[in-house]
Amino acid sequence: MRLQTPLIDFLLVVALLLLLLSLVLGMIRALKGPSLEDRLLSILLLGTGGVAILLLLSVSMQLTALLDVGLVLVLLAAVAAAAMTRRESDDG
Repeated sequence: MRLQTPLIDFLLVVALLLLLLSLVLGMIRALKGPSLEDRLLSILLLGTGGVAILLLLSVSMQLTALLDVGLVLVLLAAVAAAAMTRRESDDG
């Protein structure tokens, strides 16, 4: 049984489109970024935006498996950010 109204469906689509726009802008920054820090932050934005899209799709499609995938990706992103930060602090 679906409890969502057309308004909620519309708002989910708008949120997904805004997140996709954010991902495109983050990808541009990752490719153009003048420094390594800019690129790292934009890659973290890509990971966060991707997880947000997965969570919204999970709500929209009512698939709980996407919640699990999103949570695993959040854990991996946190570990990757910590490893990258530690590597940068050891280098210089």
